[in-house]
Amino acid sequence: MPQIRILSDRVANQIAAGEVVERPVAVVKELIENSIDARASKIEVEFRNGGKSYLRVEDDGCGMNADQALLSLERHATSKIRKASDLHEVQTFGFRGEALPSISSVSRFTLRTRSQSNPEGNEIFINGGKMIHVKECGMPFGTRIEVSHLFNSVPGRRKFLKTEATEAAHIIHISKLYALAHPYIAFSLIEGGRTLFRSPACEGFAERVRETLGKGLADCLAPIEFSQEDLALEGLIGKPGQSRPTRKEMIFFVNRRPVESKTLSYAVLEAYHTYAPKGRFPPAILFLSLDPAQVDVNVHPAKREIRFRDERKVRHFLMDGILERNRQLTGKIDEVADEQEMERDDSSGMLVPKIDPHALELNQAKPGLSLSGGVGLPREPELRLSGGLAYQNSESKAEGIEEEEGVREDAPVSSVGLRGELGAEWKFLDRPHGDMAIFSTPQGVVALHCRATYERIRFEQLEDSLEGEGPASTQALLLPESMELDGVDAGFMEKGRSGLEKVGFAVEEFGRNFYRIEGCPTWIDPSEAAGFLLDFLEVARENGGDINIETFAKEALIRQATKSQGQGERFSDDEIVRMVNRLLVCRNPFTCPRGRPTYFEIPKRDFETKFRRKL
Repeated sequence: MPQIRILSDRVANQIAAGEVVERPVAVVKELIENSIDARASKIEVEFRNGGKSYLRVEDDGCGMNADQALLSLERHATSKIRKASDLHEVQTFGFRGEALPSISSVSRFTLRTRSQSNPEGNEIFINGGKMIHVKECGMPFGTRIEVSHLFNSVPGRRKFLKTEATEAAHIIHISKLYALAHPYIAFSLIEGGRTLFRSPACEGFAERVRETLGKGLADCLAPIEFSQEDLALEGLIGKPGQSRPTRKEMIFFVNRRPVESKTLSYAVLEAYHTYAPKGRFPPAILFLSLDPAQVDVNVHPAKREIRFRDERKVRHFLMDGILERNRQLTGKIDEVADEQEMERDDSSGMLVPKIDPHALELNQAKPGLSLSGGVGLPREPELRLSGGLAYQNSESKAEGIEEEEGVREDAPVSSVGLRGELGAEWKFLDRPHGDMAIFSTPQGVVALHCRATYERIRFEQLEDSLEGEGPASTQALLLPESMELDGVDAGFMEKGRSGLEKVGFAVEEFGRNFYRIEGCPTWIDPSEAAGFLLDFLEVARENGGDINIETFAKEALIRQATKSQGQGERFSDDEIVRMVNRLLVCRNPFTCPRGRPTYFEIPKRDFETKFRRKL
């Protein structure tokens, strides 16, 4: 029978290193966190060959004396916590006391450090977990740690490392994350003697975004700030119409710690489900602040994953904040309907601004229709945001972020001046392809997607019927439909009945696990009522009963709006102009309900660039 033995400290450290130090980027992460905890105002990171052969992290923090430096290399030696209850109130990045002994056990490790109270620094050199020397050295205040030949003593781990380029990409990414989270700290990143980025301490977060992630991404983002009870959210989110093919630019920080969280990702995607196409992801850099006792960062040794005590509260808070900010970005009109005389459009059944039929005139040079100047549509009243601010055109900028010259392929649709320049002449030119209509403006040419425009108008009409005061209107079913559910779904039905009534359903219980649908909302086809409820129960089961019925109902509204879409060929030229007029008073005129653009602009300056002369 094999004998049970206590492992030596060296072997135990190498086992622990397998959890804490998986690859070179983990070393960089742990050392940067130590520098931040040491209240450094400047951090410099250098690496070579993807971090496999050499890593250095240097700071000007508080440093350590000789005794403290030696103690920091012992397992579970830390200055961050003292008792078990401190784990619930951790405000530092490191607290396990495992990083330095784990790193030193699988590399050639040199620690140089000096505190402000010591005239000289101290150097400790360890090779593969074995102490080689401890001596005094001259150095400025702070700490410098060099790690070379990582995993040389653990060849099994080294062979699982990726290419140097891949490992370098991970190091660059994590360094930029910590630079983003701490703009008041100067950061430098050097690869093989070449400076990749050097950012001095910044006052504004937007400035650090521009320096670390680039002007292109910065111009696609708008600032957000939102608070509720003991939760606070700040950062930058993608402007409406912005999306990416991957989640790479969805970046989350909780109490300034970069994290991966399905809860936060889900909340952002839910908030953007009508602003970004399905399968694409909005860029977002978000900082969530909450009581440390409400989040567990001790789930994983590398502290990549976290767990919220109340995930539902956090998710709904994030969704509320992003939805409110998106409404501000797209514009919320409070008084337009009251200021205009409205009429019902026979073709769509929608209320639209009343138009004088005698005012419709054709341009003599071309059968084009204008949106101003009394040709086709009355001059709109000044559109104002709630709070009295007039709509701003694309030249308005988020604080600290400038607009980029020219139009990028993925430029925000809201960069078009349609909403903010109602006084400018918009002349309908042609419909070259089915659903596409072309307008000329003094600023350039605008291409409008007729079907997307119709879907946006129809969706917001349906949404208004859902979001009005009190329960949504209900249509009684001529023949009530029965549903037999299992015990779990019956429980979810009971839990969700009040929410279902709010969106227009009338569901009655008439026996154990039996329900009867007496009525359904006016915005849904009665034949689809049972299917809607079954889908609702399936999603509720997948989410443990935690489902927002209004968000779920809006997805059904999107299906209704896109199902009743208008085909481009069915609209006359005047109807297209009238649709544009209705689009102007939509809450989000920039995208269809699925997040695809309704229109885009080719600025005059782009034509001048192509022709290489002024027009």
